[in-house]
Amino acid sequence: MPSPDRPTDPALPADARALARLGAAIARWDPYLAPQLIVAAAIVLDLALPKKVTIGPSWLLPAFEGLLLIGLSALTPHPRMRHSPGRRYAALGLIALVSAVNSVSLVLLCHYLLKGRSESGHNLILAGAVLWITNVLLFGLWFWQLDRGGPLARRTAPEPPDFLFPQMSEPKLADGWKPNLIDYLYVSFTNATAFSPTDAMPLSRTAKVLMAVQALTALVTVGLVVARAVNILN
Repeated sequence: MPSPDRPTDPALPADARALARLGAAIARWDPYLAPQLIVAAAIVLDLALPKKVTIGPSWLLPAFEGLLLIGLSALTPHPRMRHSPGRRYAALGLIALVSAVNSVSLVLLCHYLLKGRSESGHNLILAGAVLWITNVLLFGLWFWQLDRGGPLARRTAPEPPDFLFPQMSEPKLADGWKPNLIDYLYVSFTNATAFSPTDAMPLSRTAKVLMAVQALTALVTVGLVVARAVNILN
């Protein structure tokens, strides 16, 4: 009997089967389309930051990041390059670059706030929201890329997990379940909101360090930037 979540399952509505077939076709053509879209969204968010919290012209680093993203996207259709170690390292480098830009912007924004420079409260709220959202997107990609050696290693030769998801503790409730990108984005969102793990627990030291860094970044963003901006508005 076919699985109910397969695209060909007649139990699914026609529109759901069509969307599932479309998603499967996109995954076959470009299995990394969703992560690329997330990086593109983070780059677009960088463009929304005020000029005072960016390095050089506001378009310079996002443009460079966009060129790297286009290069990685161009290599994806070639089967030899999709799962090559070099492409994975290039993807990690791109995520690290965008993360560094986000961190520098947060440091610059905190510097202007602590120095007492006058700035529009609306701009501060916008900058804080942009940095927080970018933080969630980027760390979701970090978790997705690093857990058990990355998405390819999780399918071929799984290593000990870096995160313990609830489905792993109760396999009867999720037979054959494996974490996807949305699961890591959810872990990133809850960690940035609660400043601590919620449902998925970090097991490896790498995962613990990453979650600690993200929680600290989110705490600074919410506690210092957004709170100061609300005070200015009041």
